[in-house]
Amino acid sequence: MNRRNLTLGAVAGVALVAGIGWSLRRSGSTASTPSTAASAAAPATADAASANGGDVWSLGFDRPEGGRIELASLKGKPLAINFWATWCPPCVREMPLLDAWARKHADHGLTVLGLAVDSPSPVREYLLKTPVSFPIGLTGFSGTELARQLGNEQGGLPFTVVFNAAGEPIIRKLGETQEADLAAWSKALGL
Repeated sequence: MNRRNLTLGAVAGVALVAGIGWSLRRSGSTASTPSTAASAAAPATADAASANGGDVWSLGFDRPEGGRIELASLKGKPLAINFWATWCPPCVREMPLLDAWARKHADHGLTVLGLAVDSPSPVREYLLKTPVSFPIGLTGFSGTELARQLGNEQGGLPFTVVFNAAGEPIIRKLGETQEADLAAWSKALGL
């Protein structure tokens, strides 16, 4: 009898976790920030997105302070998209480093875009304590899928994709960014 209760409890626990995961994923997808026109044009496959950035340039994201950022406005100049979350310690640690890099190369046309795989309230609270000079967009949990389409097969955070001025992804980095990474990225971009 005890073994049966234990088995039933384990099955119920797995079902509960699966249900919560499904619910978060579903609510994250409805909280996704691409506009209806942009979401219809989102990269259809990981191959298309990872090979040449897919149609990432048609996407737009709500900003935590209000308004939107449209990726089309960033095309034609170097761009680093950093997927991060407030609950991710390496993400939070690298933000000041990315901010300094963005400010250093802003005159060369570089834009760093932080895409928060998070809810709006924690992002706003984080940015009040630790402001950054680069734009932040909100993706909710659906940002993980966009990151996968851009080459993040593991789905981990932080994840950064660097695009050259031609709009081609030239660097993908899973994990915390270091000074050496930024130096290599600057060189690859000719900054």
